[in-house]
Amino acid sequence: MRESRPIEANTSEPAVTAHGATELVLSKVPEVTLTFWIIKVLATTLGETGGDAVSMSMNLGYAVSSIIFIAIFMAAVAAQIAAKAFHPLLYWFVILATTTAGTTMADFADRSLGMGYAGGASLLFLLLMASLGIWYRSAGSVSVNTVATPGIEVFYWITILFSQTLGTALGDWTADTNGFGYGGGALVFVAGLALLLAAYCFTNLSRTLLFWSAFILTRPLGATVGDLLDKPTAEGGLALSRFYASAILVALILACILILPQRAGSHPGARAEAS
Repeated sequence: MRESRPIEANTSEPAVTAHGATELVLSKVPEVTLTFWIIKVLATTLGETGGDAVSMSMNLGYAVSSIIFIAIFMAAVAAQIAAKAFHPLLYWFVILATTTAGTTMADFADRSLGMGYAGGASLLFLLLMASLGIWYRSAGSVSVNTVATPGIEVFYWITILFSQTLGTALGDWTADTNGFGYGGGALVFVAGLALLLAAYCFTNLSRTLLFWSAFILTRPLGATVGDLLDKPTAEGGLALSRFYASAILVALILACILILPQRAGSHPGARAEAS
């Protein structure tokens, strides 16, 4: 994907104002470009190492850690919705809150509640589909280009939270249960993303469908890479400190946000002009 070509192009026509002019209202979420996907993968990897650092290394457990991260997520979403414009640091902080919460929530469902990877992934998939379905029924679209009102933002962030949690469960299921290991699991999801990229470049499949498919798949990719970094060598990992790995990932994410170009996506809509 080239930087100049977002993966989910805005195919809607700009709205016409009362004076016959067309206008695009900027969204509070970033345009979906290569930069977006680079930071997204780093953020999902940090979600795994950071979530495990709190729940395992700090011995707080999955339930308490989930409560902490959900509280952070809710506060971050409230700040994001209250903001009047796109702020990259705030947006990616909310994404990080969803990835860490998703890690501990998925582990709580899979392990503490005894649902197993298959049961946890199935439940989370149903919750994700329900979220998308309600969003579509309410707004007529689940495209990120429509995220320009507080109501749509709520649907957007709930959907992202469920997708991040589902991705964690899928990553663990693939690496632990299906025998791929962490490195092999990461390659499985890289292959899946490559297929989506090919579909984007060479087919006319719905860009909204491709976006959400890629968004979901980047989470288990990050989960398996995170586990590869911090799991013991006896389990196929590199045995890095979770805190050390998380610090490196934070530095990389901040560097990307500060150095790589990002701008708000555009939303077709009309503003009332003063008469």
